[in-house]
Amino acid sequence: MAVYESLVQEIDNCTLCTLSQKRTRAVPGEGSLQAEIVFIGEGPGFHEDQQGRPFVGPAGRLLEELLASIGLKREDVYITNMIKCRAPNNRDPLPGEIKACKPYLDRQLAIIRPKVVVTLGRYSMAKFFSDVPIGDAHGKPRSWNGLTIYPVYHPAAALRNGNLRSVLEEDFRRLPSILATESPKVEETDEGRVQQLSFL
Repeated sequence: MAVYESLVQEIDNCTLCTLSQKRTRAVPGEGSLQAEIVFIGEGPGFHEDQQGRPFVGPAGRLLEELLASIGLKREDVYITNMIKCRAPNNRDPLPGEIKACKPYLDRQLAIIRPKVVVTLGRYSMAKFFSDVPIGDAHGKPRSWNGLTIYPVYHPAAALRNGNLRSVLEEDFRRLPSILATESPKVEETDEGRVQQLSFL
């Protein structure tokens, strides 16, 4: 798709923030442009910066295991990050860096038009819901501007904290039922508040 290829080229040549000055390669994202699920992480790490591909280090291997557990492969989904270049020493992304990459991510979502966006960790969840702790939000699909957003813990957090792995595995097990639900029930909320979806 020419529109997508043009977007990737823009990301590869981007100089909108200082992260571009020290990157080895930008990491636009990869996967199926017809994917029903888009996964959004935080930002590239060392291995991603070297290869120009998202989630290819230890967290990526866990993500692939989690996908396999529900019958999916990397090529069945689309995987990207909030920021497209590695931050020094894998530090948290800064607000200005997230802002610089926001149009790229928005355009990726507009091109792919997934049924479900899975946010991996608190930074990607905050793009859609900034006022809810991930400990409360994980595993609960929510509606945002016509998209179903499904927050889960980042695989890297599960690698650091073994107690989170079973939680992450359980949240992934719910993904097929979320995808299979054509008309999810939307909880009644006050106008302007977050709508949380119930797949019961």
